[in-house]
Order: sequence, then structure tokens, then C-alpha cells
Amino acid sequence: MYQGFLTDVDGVNLGHYQDKKAATGVSVAIFPEGATCGVDVRGSAPGTRETDLLKAENLVEKVHGVLLSGGSSYGLSAASGIMKYLEEKNIGMDVSVCKVPIVVGAVIFDLGIGNPFVRPDHEMGYKASLNISDNDKSLGNIGAGCGASVGKILGNDYAMKSGIGQSSLKVGNLLVSSITVLNAFGDIFDYEKSIQIAGCYDRKNYKFLSTEDLYKNMNSDYNAFNRATNTTISLVTTNALLTKANCNKVSQMAHDGYARAINPVHTMFDGDTIFTCSTGKVKADVSLVGMLAAKSIARSIANAIYCSHASYGLISYKEISK
Repeated sequence: MYQGFLTDVDGVNLGHYQDKKAATGVSVAIFPEGATCGVDVRGSAPGTRETDLLKAENLVEKVHGVLLSGGSSYGLSAASGIMKYLEEKNIGMDVSVCKVPIVVGAVIFDLGIGNPFVRPDHEMGYKASLNISDNDKSLGNIGAGCGASVGKILGNDYAMKSGIGQSSLKVGNLLVSSITVLNAFGDIFDYEKSIQIAGCYDRKNYKFLSTEDLYKNMNSDYNAFNRATNTTISLVTTNALLTKANCNKVSQMAHDGYARAINPVHTMFDGDTIFTCSTGKVKADVSLVGMLAAKSIARSIANAIYCSHASYGLISYKEISK
């Protein structure tokens, strides 16, 4: 397992809430003082909230919360619970008559794992906010990772359990950290060890089946799998002093971490999205921050596999690595 957590960066709080029976949940990052934020969406089936305001030319400079949720598009409603919590704490953008909390977010599709009629909502978002900590070390089957899975090209009989992973890196005074909710279409690799650690797994013959090879041999109607069941979403945080344009660039570079750890990635069947939030005042080269973000993301992906455990009929890395 790789070291570090999202909240290693000052000014970041992280909380989770999950319905284990329904196999879905919410993870939320709260920034009490606000954070400069950017985003880069590479997947072609995204489920996102308020990403347009993160364009460099648009008005809002700070966000106060980032939602990572299960439940597909239904899960976006959990943001209203986060807004309620932030309003109670008097946190938000001052518009003279009140403060409006700015909450951005993204979702994964986990409806095929547990109960598809129970999804993250206002209440779950609020409860996740109540659980925030500035020293969160949660990994695996928790929060938005509760119903996450990978390797679904041949259905759940070949799929593996995934979850959330975290990681951080430090160079001098510069800190870059990340959290990933891993629910990818592609196979998963620990690129630093050059090994496959998850994906489509043949339980009878105890071996991985290449998603890329399987896909090449499928007919044009793709009946063997549900095309809308994937997406990997992440949040990068840093104490670097960054503008919105800088944060967007870091998010763009951070997708290199996806490419190192997931194959294939950024497909028509994924909604891959990475947010970057800056909370600090450390002067740093944007390219260096982006390079560290990519490495942290790749490590958080590996940790999402290493730290998840078998559940909902899905095996995990812990079982196949014994």
C-alpha cells in the first residue's frame, strides 16, 4: 500500500457515509475557508455538478465542497445535504443577502451491485458532512467506494470489488494528495510494480482476462456488458498557490495517472473526472504539481484495490493474492 491521505493538505476535511445494505454511499471534501478549484472530464459518460463554473473565465473563484458519490445521476442530489451543512456553518459565497455554498461533484454508477432503488440523497450527503475529519484515513469499501467495482465487461460474475483509495506526495514544502473512487471499465495496474492487480477475473481458472482483448472480439451490439456501468472520479488537493486555470491544468495532467493505472481508460463507457483544489500559499511550478498529481492518482487507484474487501458477491485483490 502507498502512503498518504487527502487530508495531509491543510484546510481539507473529508467525510463519508454509506448504506452497506444497498451498496452505495457518499464521500465529501469540505473546505471551510474555500478552495480554488478546477476540473478535467475525459470520460464520455460523465455525471457531474457545477463543473461549468470552474472554467477560468467564469465568476466563482472558490468552492466549499466537493461531492464524490455513488447512485449515478441520482447521487448528485446528495449535494443539497452538503449545502445544508455548509449553510449551518455559515460557509459559502457571500451574495449580500446570504451565503451560498458552492458544491461541485461527480458520481459513479453502482446501481448494479446492491439495491438500485436506494441511492445517495440529501440525507446521505448531510450525514457524510457531519462525519468530516481533518485526519481521515478511510480506504476501501466506504463512502462513495461502497458499491464500486471493476472488470465488469463479462458481468458481475467476473467483476472484482474496488473502493476508494488515497495517496499523498511531498517535495520540500509542497504537498499534493488525492482520493479516487475506482469504478473503471478497464483493467487495473500498479504501474510502479508493473503488475495487474484487478480487472475481469476468471474464478474457475484463477486468471485475469484482458478487457482489451475481450472487447476486440465482441460484436457491434456489445450485449455482453452494460455500457453505462463505469466511471472513475478523483479529487486532488494541494497546498500550492494556484489559480483556476492552474487547477484545470493540474486536473488535465492528473489524468496521466488514470492512463498509467487503467487500460483501456477514458472510453465511451466511462465518465472519468478529476477535480483539483488548492488551499495553500506555497509557490510551486504548475507542471511539478501536475506531475505529482498524476503519480498520486495512480497510487490512489492501486490503494483502492489493495484496501477493498470481498462483498456483494464480488471477489477482491486480497482473495486472489493469497
